[in-house]
Amino acid sequence: MYENLAYITLLVHLIFILFVIFGGLLFFIFSKIIYLHIPALFWGIYIEFTNSICPLTYLENWFLLKSDLTTYSNGFINNYILAFVYPKDLTADIQFYLGIALIIINIFIYGFIIKNIIKK
Repeated sequence: MYENLAYITLLVHLIFILFVIFGGLLFFIFSKIIYLHIPALFWGIYIEFTNSICPLTYLENWFLLKSDLTTYSNGFINNYILAFVYPKDLTADIQFYLGIALIIINIFIYGFIIKNIIKK
């Protein structure tokens, strides 16, 4: 049961990361999403620039510990999802550059949003 909760937490973590990176694009479907995306974006930037650890990581590790595991037993999870959420050899410098990339991507996304709002 705890391993399944760890899987769910990892999936939520992955979805949150993708939302932080690309969530601004959801504006064109649901404009009020901005009120969720902006704080999530700032959280993502904070995590990258301060070398902090997301609370979801602690929760996931706790579930794994409760299930007497150190990692997942599923190969797909280990090879693809885990590698995306927790890249190997992640250093403070790489996190800094990921933070810069996050800002640049979202400058383009919000620039696109503003451009489309002005057109209307």
